[in-house]
Amino acid sequence: MNPTVIIADDHPLVLKGLHDFLIEKEYNVLASAKNGKEALTLIKAHTPDIAILDIKMPFYSGLEIAEKCKKDKLPTKIVLITFEKDEKIYREAKALDIYGYVLKEFALLEIENCISSVVKNNSYFSPELLKFLELNELPENFELLTKHEKGIVKLISENKTGVEIADILLISPRTVEKHKSNIIKKLKLERKQNSLLIWAKENSHHL
Repeated sequence: MNPTVIIADDHPLVLKGLHDFLIEKEYNVLASAKNGKEALTLIKAHTPDIAILDIKMPFYSGLEIAEKCKKDKLPTKIVLITFEKDEKIYREAKALDIYGYVLKEFALLEIENCISSVVKNNSYFSPELLKFLELNELPENFELLTKHEKGIVKLISENKTGVEIADILLISPRTVEKHKSNIIKKLKLERKQNSLLIWAKENSHHL
């Protein structure tokens, strides 16, 4: 059973392209809207399975519509399409339990994957977007580290041994080990050989 879909975008060409593509792929497109107000009215009238919304539209943005749907407990799953690779928007989308975030330049390539994920209750975020955000995304628990501990992690990422780190920081090797043990605890890393070294290398650009 193909899901029911509503699409909204204030760029006529994007809207038409998306609409024709979905129809061709035999999705059940109920209606399309040119702005946020129309989109919200259509969602309330039809409660489609999925609403594919442009983020920036007149009247209401895709995020504002998602917020209203969440407040009214509407079952429609929201997918955003946008040119924006924006961490703030991504975080807001996550906070609103938005199911999909597709970059427009890849929309026709990705929208099918996105819809099939969403139908299975899985979220779908453009791989390109995630790749872009990962450069800025701070690893989990990173902010729990003190400045001193971050310094030690940086030295570890430069392949310095415990003894070398002790020399550089003018502390005893035993203190270095103690710090390492605390860092591993804070970052919730597995207590296995090199887990801290691997983490340090992967996240050295944050240090």
